[in-house]
Amino acid sequence: MKRHAVWQISVSTTIEAEDAVGALLGEIFGITPTSYTDVDTGVTSVSICSASSFAGVADWRKRLRQGFARIAKCGLDLGAGKFTERRLKAENWAESWKRHFKPLAIGRKLLVKPSWSKRRPTHGQVVVILDPGLSFGTGQHPTTRFCLQQLAKHRRPGMAQSVLDVGTGSGILAIAAVKLGYSPVHAFDFDSDCVRVARDNAKVNGVTKKIHLSRADVTRISSRNIEKYSVVCANLLANLLIAERAKLTVRMAQTGVLVVAGILQREFDEVRKAYEHAGLKLVATRVEKEWQSGTFMMAR
Repeated sequence: MKRHAVWQISVSTTIEAEDAVGALLGEIFGITPTSYTDVDTGVTSVSICSASSFAGVADWRKRLRQGFARIAKCGLDLGAGKFTERRLKAENWAESWKRHFKPLAIGRKLLVKPSWSKRRPTHGQVVVILDPGLSFGTGQHPTTRFCLQQLAKHRRPGMAQSVLDVGTGSGILAIAAVKLGYSPVHAFDFDSDCVRVARDNAKVNGVTKKIHLSRADVTRISSRNIEKYSVVCANLLANLLIAERAKLTVRMAQTGVLVVAGILQREFDEVRKAYEHAGLKLVATRVEKEWQSGTFMMAR
């Protein structure tokens, strides 16, 4: 079988700027990016790949630099902020994913693993199959991991519980929710590429008919005649979480929880105050590296 080369553009950055850099690459090239963090150096690489070389080199390099300037202006630490284009052998590219992405256990309830992993779940663990080469969002990022942990923690076997996943990305949270027994599970993202990838991942996991996936923008969704959910997950930027808090809190069931993530630690206090002002109380939080996530319930 003839092996074809793979072309890759990678940006070396920090965990803090990972999501912003990924969104920039997706905007410029129309390709869903992937990322991994070297645990030894702390450097995060965000990459896109194509079977053909990237045309218009001068143009995309200019747009990258302009994008880096916008990200830095927002106060995010880009780190090195260097980008490279290189030609990889297909077999080497495939093996690189296997080296960097390992199975992730979320307590005793959930195991997230790539398709090539032979790791077996322990008794009572449900499995989510997610190949990082197909999507952005594999559970490795601290904010995604917190959301997965909260989904597992708040699941009550035998009880009817529903989930809304706002900004679903790869679909990992929605898929995990179904595997844990939540129903119904609704998820949306404003990026049509993310919705497509989430549908592909749902198909791989055999849960296509159990997730209602759609393209929607949280800034434009209605606040009237809406469904209530046991768990609302919103892995979004801090300014969006604050601006759209009314649309998120109104979707919580009276005894439900709202899990918010994607927040830099220095921004979390402002998010907390906004939601406390809206009548919620913080019941769980975690700080990991530059990120802080939290879970809120209705104050009584």
